[in-house]
Amino acid sequence: MLLKEKISIEHFEDKKFKIRLIESEKDTAAAFTHYLHNHKNGVSQFYKPDAIEHVKNLFDYKFPEEKISKVAAEEALQYLIFQQESIPFPAPKRPEFKFIDLFAGIGGFRLAFQNLKGKCVFTSEWDKYSKQTYQANFGEVPFGDITKKSTKNYIPDGFDVLCAGFPCQAFSIAGKRGGFEDTRGTLFFDVAEIIKKKKPKAIFLENVKGLRSHDKGKTLVTILNVLREDLGYFVPEPQVMNAKEFGVPQNRERIFIVGFRKDLGITEFEYPKPTKKKVTLEDILETETVSVKYYLSETYVNTLRNHKARHASKGNGFGYEIIPNNGTANAVVCGGMGRERNLVYDFKLKDFTPITNIRGEVNREGIRKMTPREWARLQGFPDNFKIVVSDAQAYKQFGNSVAVPAIQATAKKIIEKLKTL
Repeated sequence: MLLKEKISIEHFEDKKFKIRLIESEKDTAAAFTHYLHNHKNGVSQFYKPDAIEHVKNLFDYKFPEEKISKVAAEEALQYLIFQQESIPFPAPKRPEFKFIDLFAGIGGFRLAFQNLKGKCVFTSEWDKYSKQTYQANFGEVPFGDITKKSTKNYIPDGFDVLCAGFPCQAFSIAGKRGGFEDTRGTLFFDVAEIIKKKKPKAIFLENVKGLRSHDKGKTLVTILNVLREDLGYFVPEPQVMNAKEFGVPQNRERIFIVGFRKDLGITEFEYPKPTKKKVTLEDILETETVSVKYYLSETYVNTLRNHKARHASKGNGFGYEIIPNNGTANAVVCGGMGRERNLVYDFKLKDFTPITNIRGEVNREGIRKMTPREWARLQGFPDNFKIVVSDAQAYKQFGNSVAVPAIQATAKKIIEKLKTL
């Protein structure tokens, strides 16, 4: 039997085989999918050896009696290029620039930059559930832990923009100048190390608003010092952007840091102005009846009310919140917690029979949690974005994601600058 008659993309979904790959130092599953998506450009050279190894390992696992050669594995790899799955968000057919996606999550940066005709040539994300969502929507398995040298070795040369929504950590800068070496042991150090080696034309970093005051402001000072002085980038003053000003009804503030390599001669940059598009919660709520599982029990509603009353008596503002249809949601937060701060009224439910284990009856006041799809819309993800994980993981993923419209508006400004070169 010919190799190409034995293989299909479906073979690469074998769960046992994926487990074996996770245990390997090489990230051949990621290399394989990155090769398939970059076979038409020079970037493929960075992925081809391990992509061939992935195919060979697969056949050794599926058909141990045959022992195929690397030459045969390469032939199979070339065949698989034309057998790729259809995905919701393929790369543009005629890309105008290249970018990499670090701390990729579920692909908010990628979605924004692809919409601007960008081609993603490397992706990294360590969370296994986020990887599942990313692969379902973009057809690529992200590489894993970016702190590992083996992962960094996959990053290609010659890309234009580095994107990273990195977590913030305190730096050990006591008595030091707050430079590159002082960031060792933090995830920003890994980002800086990649910038130093690959020298992209532009960088786009995103973080929580609290980065400005983190460690009494020392963290942001160190980041800017490293980017400007150690790495040689023009970095205008970072700006806090609010998602609600860019077409989604969510009050979500994040700090954006943009930079350009100094030798390009770019000496000014203007962040995008808020759009005039007025949106409210009603614009993103489900129009059909949602499952009873999203409705709170009477017992839980009473617990929330009592909790809020206790805090109110102490002068605190903590507690649940029901957002009116003409209102703006609170930020969907990291980890998917705080769903009770974005409750809504929805009176479409007629069957109040519980389908999950709850204490008491389902409330008759129409109070429910927002669905994962509604959270996706709050972050600017289109409805054909696949949600392939549990509700708990989906809330976590969208809570951790970037707001796509705000990212895209800023990315557009970055690309406009690069096109002037």
